[in-house]
Amino acid sequence: MESFQVCFRAVAPIFFMMALGYLAQRIGTVRREDVPRLNKIGFRYFMPVTLFYNLYSSDVSQAIQPKLLLFALVGVLLAFSGSAAYVLLTEKDPQKQGVKIQGIFRSNFVLIGLPLASALVEGGDMGPVALLISVVVPIYNVLAVIALEVFQGKKPKIGQVLQNIAKNPLILGTVVGLLFLLLHIRLPVVLDSTARQIAPVSTVYMLFLLGAFFRFSGLLRYWRDLVEVCLGRLVIIPGVLLTAAYLLGIRGVGFAGFIGIFSSATAVGSFTMVQELGGNDELAGDIVVMTSAACIVTMFGWSLLFKLLGAF
Repeated sequence: MESFQVCFRAVAPIFFMMALGYLAQRIGTVRREDVPRLNKIGFRYFMPVTLFYNLYSSDVSQAIQPKLLLFALVGVLLAFSGSAAYVLLTEKDPQKQGVKIQGIFRSNFVLIGLPLASALVEGGDMGPVALLISVVVPIYNVLAVIALEVFQGKKPKIGQVLQNIAKNPLILGTVVGLLFLLLHIRLPVVLDSTARQIAPVSTVYMLFLLGAFFRFSGLLRYWRDLVEVCLGRLVIIPGVLLTAAYLLGIRGVGFAGFIGIFSSATAVGSFTMVQELGGNDELAGDIVVMTSAACIVTMFGWSLLFKLLGAF
């Protein structure tokens, strides 16, 4: 029962914050078409501060764990390879191929990872999880471009991809936080207090907007595609990679971070990227919606299972 309560307390707030956003959308307080613009505010201003502060305030000896970083790198590459192989064998529509590949391998870790890990391991040092984002985010961006352009017969512009990664606010927040941590630079008291108060805002804000983006209409049209993506994203990938991490002896905050990487819903940003690079954007939006709804159950299940096994 104690393990059940810990996992429920970790996952339930995520659901209720999303539900509040959905309610706001339904009563007209927030329009669904405004969500992408509002999301940019969170990604450009709130999330970088959160990542910076979690690294800045962490223990350097705990934050930098090569084993975690290497496993995250290998795990994401395996998830991409497996999803690409499956989709190319089963899906003939090029407008769907890249969308489904991205939907299966690219998780919402940047949004879910920190709040989930901090709830699963109360009082734990979140530095390792924040640092994982510096590895996962650029890999996701590069692989998403490959999935959406190469599999539609386009040639990705490598220079543009690298430039976008270098300008990514999440990467910048992580790099600056890591520099402050390694060089033992301390903020003035007023700025420290400001960053500490801003840090938790991003989670509430982004989950609220994710709920405001949610809709039920259109799900029946692509039900077969959605079932395939949900099984891959929420069942097969976490089943394989979380088991591998457990067998390799990864424990504590790092393992809780992997639950965010490998078992959370498809990234909200995947929908925007499909709109920019091409592909079936209606399917991309429905994938975000469906995996976000289903992951509340599956993510709780994976958290509870590995909590009972003593992974964190």
